Amino acid sequence: MRRRLRVVTLGCSKNTVDTEHLLAQLPADAFTIVDADEPVDVLMLNTCGFIGDAKEESVGAILEAVEAKKRGEAGEVVVFGCLSQRYAAELPAEIPEVDAWFGARDLAPVLRYLGVTPGPLVTRRIAEAKGYAYLKISEGCDRRCSYCAIPFIRGAHRSVPMEDLVAEAEGLAARGVRELILIAQDTTYYGLDLYHRRALAELLDRLSAVSGIEWIRIHYSYPADFPEDVLAAIAHNPKVCHYLDIPLQHIADGVLDRMHRHVDGAWTRALIERLRRDVPGVVLRTTMIVGHPGETEADFEELLDFVRQARFERLGAFMYSEEEGTYGAEHFADDVPEEVKRERLDRLMELQREISLEYNQSRVGTEVQVLVDDILDGTLVCRSEFESPDVDGEILVREASAGVRVGDMVRVRITAAEDYDLIGRQIL
Repeated sequence: MRRRLRVVTLGCSKNTVDTEHLLAQLPADAFTIVDADEPVDVLMLNTCGFIGDAKEESVGAILEAVEAKKRGEAGEVVVFGCLSQRYAAELPAEIPEVDAWFGARDLAPVLRYLGVTPGPLVTRRIAEAKGYAYLKISEGCDRRCSYCAIPFIRGAHRSVPMEDLVAEAEGLAARGVRELILIAQDTTYYGLDLYHRRALAELLDRLSAVSGIEWIRIHYSYPADFPEDVLAAIAHNPKVCHYLDIPLQHIADGVLDRMHRHVDGAWTRALIERLRRDVPGVVLRTTMIVGHPGETEADFEELLDFVRQARFERLGAFMYSEEEGTYGAEHFADDVPEEVKRERLDRLMELQREISLEYNQSRVGTEVQVLVDDILDGTLVCRSEFESPDVDGEILVREASAGVRVGDMVRVRITAAEDYDLIGRQIL
């Protein structure tokens, strides 16, 4: 008899990839994968333990799973991922109703627990049809940013061999995926452990040769030691999106130093200038942290001035969250009051809203190729190469031909702009 199994995935896209790898290993004659919230034999949770809000969400989900087990709606509850990696000693004692605990690097032990012999992680089970997929090119991180817990949760940097990534991309393309979104803790670090050199540009070339893949998007690129050949790939490879996600976190020298970012403000400004010069028309996404220990009002004003000057098309921001076990938590006092952090976050995001609206308005009247992510009440929910899913705005097309499906690529003229979203109509 096949066992009914469901996995609830929390946290980032890296966890989503882990879950899809795991599910692809389960033999169809032994397991029925359940995507809906309904009774199952095994209820699994892939957890996040990165920051406070994510930890609370994961703990809440575990407690809900335990209650489902008590009601007879789940035979076993199994927890894996970052939260259980980070708190391996505490959680089993606090929530003894969970049947098994595994860490973030334990997919093989999870499979063995389920009675499955682990195989190569080059196939994925994608629950819903869509035109894009995340491709995790490495695991872990050798950086030691003072605020970040990832290195001791996920371990040291480990690149996935190119051959495995190409095979995975070919499998995704065969299922209709048109866009690959490359993710890692630091994509520009790719290859140093395996090939003793930065090999992201070569990987881009190899993935570009995969039939069916139209777009390749780079996320999570670290600014220090940014490889020049990647800029050339973005500029000249037609399949690589003119889009780069490059989390900068701050601009003030003192804050960057306490963050252990290995760059200063002058270097960061020069990098942005080089990106704009060498890749004309590139769309830049970044993230910033406000309220880091020691951040003064002058530091924050410098950050605002930098954002006004740089005109990032996409920007997200977070309030500093002290994480136990990190260098920052052990060496710096969390000395910026919460109300000051909130006020600075609001000011920064209001500035970015104005920049985003100005950029969107500049696109009215242009024509773009878009990928259809969803269709809601006849409206196409789309993105161009200049938008990434979940984190950026969308292009909403209310006038489209009846035959368009999710995963299709169509031509669209932009007709109106909002703060973050665009309105368009299909060019027939």
